[in-house]
Amino acid sequence: METEAGTRNVTVGEDAGARDIALRLTPPRTGNDLPHFVWLGGYRSDMTGTKAVELARLAERLGTGCIRFDYSGHGASGGAFADGTISRWLEEALFVIDHARGALATRAMILVGSSMGGWIALRAVAELRARGLADHLRGLVLIAPAPDFTSELIEPNLTAAERTSLAERGFFEEPTPYGPDPNIYTLKLIEDGRANRVLDGTIDTGCPVHILQGMLDPDVPYQHAMTLMEHLVGDDVVMTLVRDGDHRLSRPEDIERMLSVIETLATSKIP
Repeated sequence: METEAGTRNVTVGEDAGARDIALRLTPPRTGNDLPHFVWLGGYRSDMTGTKAVELARLAERLGTGCIRFDYSGHGASGGAFADGTISRWLEEALFVIDHARGALATRAMILVGSSMGGWIALRAVAELRARGLADHLRGLVLIAPAPDFTSELIEPNLTAAERTSLAERGFFEEPTPYGPDPNIYTLKLIEDGRANRVLDGTIDTGCPVHILQGMLDPDVPYQHAMTLMEHLVGDDVVMTLVRDGDHRLSRPEDIERMLSVIETLATSKIP
């Protein structure tokens, strides 16, 4: 279903698990064979954020396709945020990718994952490779990636009050500098996170990977990105550390750096 703002909705799941997912597709120009871009946003972010919009503009400039969407419970999508888990949001990401493969004839893709979206991207790569679609993956760009953040960054730092809230209420709240409403972390999210860990062995993406990480990131310490590097196999893995960069990496110079990395990946010849 198409909406008046250029956003279309697709339904993911069935019966009680069905939810409407809002997405935006930037069609490629005829004859353009550059890989399409797939935006995978972060926790509580949406497809109208600065980085997502700039990615779509880059796609338009290069004449290639771009896929943006909101996870359930985020932005313009339906579903309750409290029902969200990595497995649920991964299911939505894969559904949107499959939808784009039909709507845009998407084959070659560059996945661009921000924060939690980096975790979703890594899981999506594993699922796509298991489906025999490894040749469709042209590259992976991870911005302040937060793989396994529930078990690596949240669980070890839970206070006694937060543990009690999880046990008694099934969630706890945490203030955030990014908006007036607190972040909500559910027991369901944390338990599901354990089943989606990627930092418990080697990660073979089968495609080039570029990580962009701020060294002043208060949410995902740059040491976490370095741990991810240790698990990634292959020679074509690069990390750029931004000495004065924060978690969002949305300053003009950060955006320029991100777009340069993505354009280089998109226009590089396959060896």
